[in-house]
Amino acid sequence: MRRIDLFLGFFKMGALGFGGTGPIMRAVIVDDCRWLDDAEFAGLLGLCQALPGANTCNFAVILGDRFCGAGGAAMALLGLLLAPLAILVTLASFFAVFAANADVRAALFGASAAGAGLAIGTALKMARNIPRDPVLIVLSGAAFAAAALLRLPLPAIIAVLAPAGFLLVGARR
Repeated sequence: MRRIDLFLGFFKMGALGFGGTGPIMRAVIVDDCRWLDDAEFAGLLGLCQALPGANTCNFAVILGDRFCGAGGAAMALLGLLLAPLAILVTLASFFAVFAANADVRAALFGASAAGAGLAIGTALKMARNIPRDPVLIVLSGAAFAAAALLRLPLPAIIAVLAPAGFLLVGARR
C-alpha cells in the first residue's frame, strides 16, 4: 500500500462522512479498499474508541502507521481532516449569515437524524459478523446499558467490563 492510497481513502471518508465518518469508514476500509476484514475493523475500532481523542482520527493514525509508518499515519490523518475542515469553514461563513432562517434550522435537524440513522446502520452491519457467543452478547448488552441508559463514563465501563470479559472467556477455555 502507498501513502497516497491512505490519503485518498481517508479523504473520501472525510469528504463523505456527514454526521460523522463512522458509517462511511467501515464501507471504505472493509468493502471498498479491503484493507481490513470485519473482525479486524471491529477490533481496531474498539481500541480507538477506548483511547482518548476522536475515534476516526485515532483509527487513521493507527492504520496509517500499520501500513506505511509515521508518514502513512500523517497522510491518513491529513486526508481525513482536509475536506471537513474546508467544508466547515465555508459552511460556518454561510451559517453566520443565515442562522435565523427556519429552513436552515430544519435542514440541520434533518441532517442530524440522517447521521443517527447511518450510525445505527453501521452498528447493525458490524454486529452481523461478530460471533454469537453468549458471554459476548451479555457483555455487549451490559456495555450498552451502562453507556446509553445509565450514562456512565466510557473509561469506567471499560475498566469493569474488559477484565470481566477476559475472566469469563478465559474461565471457559
